[in-house]
Amino acid sequence: MAGKSADEVAGDAVESIWQRMERPARPPRAALTHAQIAAAAVEIADAEGLDAVSMRHLAERLGVATMGLYRYVRGKDDVIELMLDAVIAEEAQVEPAADWRTTLREAACGLRRAVLRHPWMVRTTARSGQLTPHLVARADRLLASLEDLGLDADGRMAVVGTVSAYVNGTVAVAVGLAELMRREGVTRADELRGLYSSHLRWLLESGRYPAFERYIREGVRKDDGEWQFELGLDCVLDGVAARLGI
Repeated sequence: MAGKSADEVAGDAVESIWQRMERPARPPRAALTHAQIAAAAVEIADAEGLDAVSMRHLAERLGVATMGLYRYVRGKDDVIELMLDAVIAEEAQVEPAADWRTTLREAACGLRRAVLRHPWMVRTTARSGQLTPHLVARADRLLASLEDLGLDADGRMAVVGTVSAYVNGTVAVAVGLAELMRREGVTRADELRGLYSSHLRWLLESGRYPAFERYIREGVRKDDGEWQFELGLDCVLDGVAARLGI
């Protein structure tokens, strides 16, 4: 049997929550708003983790019957999209700046702040497919900032994607480190290093890792995550500028 055409596949696709929200509400008048649902879910995830965001827990937080939530969302995937969109709308938006570099840099720093404040985002950003309204609006502004640099559409998206990949990678490491510290019952990075000092000493005393040993002994910014992030980000942006010859 021949495969389906693109139009047939699109016709079979389930409508997103954003498409359903565009339609007028059915009577009786809604007792909740999607913004209220998103805010309550974000509060739960921030305090208890993403796994705690169940339809039952969310309904309890909102003071409604669990089945009543299904008038607004089809399940947890819809809730996660609402959560991501709400956070991006409030904390990681980017306004066009005078130049492309400032626009991308401020957007990257804003996204980092958002994820560090809401670490559950590490598990959800890819899951949403990046297709919530505010995520797409953010991408649109970033792409627009590159339009006068002589790049074609694919090149502009590659630049935006490269910067985003850097942000996502660094914040994932930071969130993972924070989770490790919680599991080990420590609150400072130097305490964590103390727990692993014997393992590290064994590795360094082998003599096989001289450059890494110099970093351990000479590095003074091991715990300055913001400095490390911004230096790396500037390296990425320097590379874009060098590629473009600007």
